[in-house]
Amino acid sequence: ENYWRRVGDRSTVTIPGWKFISYFSDVGNICWFLEPEFAAAITRLHRLVGNAVTADRHIVVGTGSSQLIQAALYAVVSPDPPPTPVPVVSAAPYYSSYPLIVDLLKSRLYGWGGCAREFQDDGEAFVELVTYPNNPDGAMRKSVVNGSRGILIHDLAYYWPQYVPIVSPADHDVMLFTVSKSTGHAGTRLGWAVVKDPEIARKMTEFIILNTIGVSKDSQHRAAKIIQVICDTHERRSDFRGVDPFFDHSFNSMARRWRQLRNAVEDSNLFTLPEFPRATCTFSGRSFSTQPAFAWVKCEAKNVDNCERFLKQNKILTRSGKHFGESEKYVRISVLPSDQVFEQFVERLPAI
Repeated sequence: ENYWRRVGDRSTVTIPGWKFISYFSDVGNICWFLEPEFAAAITRLHRLVGNAVTADRHIVVGTGSSQLIQAALYAVVSPDPPPTPVPVVSAAPYYSSYPLIVDLLKSRLYGWGGCAREFQDDGEAFVELVTYPNNPDGAMRKSVVNGSRGILIHDLAYYWPQYVPIVSPADHDVMLFTVSKSTGHAGTRLGWAVVKDPEIARKMTEFIILNTIGVSKDSQHRAAKIIQVICDTHERRSDFRGVDPFFDHSFNSMARRWRQLRNAVEDSNLFTLPEFPRATCTFSGRSFSTQPAFAWVKCEAKNVDNCERFLKQNKILTRSGKHFGESEKYVRISVLPSDQVFEQFVERLPAI
């Protein structure tokens, strides 16, 4: 928020009352409610960062990643409806909302199948959700099952250079991104999928049409402006004196917070954090270790079995590892609150 306040009116969007009345944006596109300005901004951003292949791909816009996950599941399973729901799996610790999203509609097409490491591949169809880097533990994931009839959906919400070194452009069949994790604008409620197969893109579009009859044009235009400004801060730096390029600012903020967090954990002697390998980022040229948006903390105290409860007693709110398919000795803690809240957190943790 502080960064965007400094950017000021250069990221402001004015929408006249007469605009965006129609459902339609680009009738020649598979995703006909995708605003061309937003599509161009997405392509420009991926080209700048180098984190995803967009050439000869189809972009599908959705109301955040949650809707896009459901649209992708519908798309990859519905062309050939199975006699029983296709299992959807992900390696633990997995994103805690995956089981809830998958089972929400009680679909006859698919259902939650649990941890991918425990999945028994019997040659039948399945879907594996691959989160890269992973939420909650920040690991750089690959598919686990590797079955012949497996369908992969890659959730790349955090594959941005403030969190992880960009080592190559991702090139998968279905790749999901979201505005909230790339620019910070969670309230805009917007995400996008980069899809190879036009039929999958068409099916995803069909789901969103039936679900919400498209996606807000107002949000798309605001997001397009934000993304254009991000690119401009890197490509036209002289126009933004006093404002760092966006990904430089974001990287430095994450690096500072992870230094503070690791120091606090070392001072506590009660907790541990994952260690991450270093790599050189092709976008920035920096060599650094992953610095995730969430901290995957393990309580090492022998007399504490429920880390969430233990920390809550010490006025620190977390999310238990049980929601991520892991032990209650683990918790996930956000590294992205306001500066004031984060400072209180890193002061409070070693004082326990």
